[in-house]
Amino acid sequence: MAKALPLMIQGTHSDAGKSIMVTAFCRIFAQQGFCTAPFKSQNMALNSYITLDGKEIGRAQGVQAEAAGIVATTDMNPILIKPTRDNESQIVLHGEPYKNMEASNYRSEFYERGLKIIHDSYTRLAEKYERIVIEGAGSPAEVNLNARELVNMRVARLTNSPVILVGDIERGGVFASLVGTLQLLDPEDRDRVIGVIINKFRGDIALLEPGVKWFEEYTGKPVLGVVPYMDGLTVDSEDSVILDRRTPYQNPAKEIDIAVIQYPRISNFTDADPFFAEPDCHVRFVKKREHLKNPDIVILPGSKNTIEDLQFLQQSGLADEIKNLCHNKTIKILAGICGGYQMLGQMIEDPHEMESRLHRIDGLALLPIRTTISTTKTTMLSTGSIRLCGENIQVEGYEIHMGESYPLAECVPFIYLDGRCDGVVDETGSIIGTYFHGIFHNDLFRERLLNSIRTMKGLPPITNRVCFNALQEQAFDELAAHVRRHIELPFIEEKMKQFQLKAK
Repeated sequence: MAKALPLMIQGTHSDAGKSIMVTAFCRIFAQQGFCTAPFKSQNMALNSYITLDGKEIGRAQGVQAEAAGIVATTDMNPILIKPTRDNESQIVLHGEPYKNMEASNYRSEFYERGLKIIHDSYTRLAEKYERIVIEGAGSPAEVNLNARELVNMRVARLTNSPVILVGDIERGGVFASLVGTLQLLDPEDRDRVIGVIINKFRGDIALLEPGVKWFEEYTGKPVLGVVPYMDGLTVDSEDSVILDRRTPYQNPAKEIDIAVIQYPRISNFTDADPFFAEPDCHVRFVKKREHLKNPDIVILPGSKNTIEDLQFLQQSGLADEIKNLCHNKTIKILAGICGGYQMLGQMIEDPHEMESRLHRIDGLALLPIRTTISTTKTTMLSTGSIRLCGENIQVEGYEIHMGESYPLAECVPFIYLDGRCDGVVDETGSIIGTYFHGIFHNDLFRERLLNSIRTMKGLPPITNRVCFNALQEQAFDELAAHVRRHIELPFIEEKMKQFQLKAK
């Protein structure tokens, strides 16, 4: 493990900004010429990323690898936990499903195996890269879990990494959460913390300075940076916790209204991210019938438990409202992706009880398909062609699904792939179902789709829309520059070197 210089980012709680800080440090170190990789030993997330060899890791680690300018591998996230229902999750090891486990069984039965998997993955990364930026999870002060945790201080000790603790000032009580976290750490782990970063600051920094001075005197730990809130950041989000900050309300100033249905087990909602960058689009996340209103586009995103999320649609009244809007032709495009595609069909069967004890449930009956949930998972990168507005448009994306959908009548495929087809389009062209994630990240397809809706609404088309990949690269650079301006980078790098020397 001697080659790589590690740095670990932990937080006072979930959504403190760990993932975005790791992304920033990956870009900063890469800009300095260091071959850099991200690492998160164990990630609990429903947003996935597919590696070049068709394996599944947490989306945050895939994005962090992109920020570092490298190809993501499963060593960067060897254990992925995907909640399927209350107190049960699918365990994904090196990108492939292992088994579904309850939390208590995972802690009691899996710990030693997990520790070895983590050690071996990190060792391979440390032999290949010069710098590794490690992300923790939740808080290292979760004293009820620390005896058998696999993602915070256990990993810091395993990798001999210095730790930066991140606190989110936007939530309030940042000094209390930072001090409390430090005080709950074992002395050995507290010594490993080289300082803290206060994240998402707004306002006059002078008003914060007395608190910073007090904190440093009280804890003996330096504040390594106060990072202001960054508006308009287009880097992918880690998990659905951020959705509660998204508005469900329409914005009349925007010409195209897009409603993403937010069911409880929503996954890969980043499929909608490119629309946030479009000047004429307003994206909102909706989980109540009364908030749906009259959108131009409705997206049924992926789901880690399609049956339970379909029940949510039915019980909340959203299912009936979506069908009414389709029949009235209010919705210009209804797009179901992965689990959302399965919901659009006539029925879903679950003979192996992978998601529910229900062996069958009726779907929305908007597409003539039936779906069977299977015990095997399909994960792959895909390319294909879509016929839209009189032209064939080449698209790239990825597939992650446990189940297959079969036509009940003659159907028009949505995407033509090499030797096979994917998805279904109804006879009007307004209802689309597909297993293809990332479809809206394809710039030409997105442009044609949005301009077709503008034409329906009597609006002129918009040409030269955003190039989303270029926008992502620009966002990485802007994030790195923003964080670099507000942190003590030379101090951090010196501490990284000191920890390596101590190990020798």
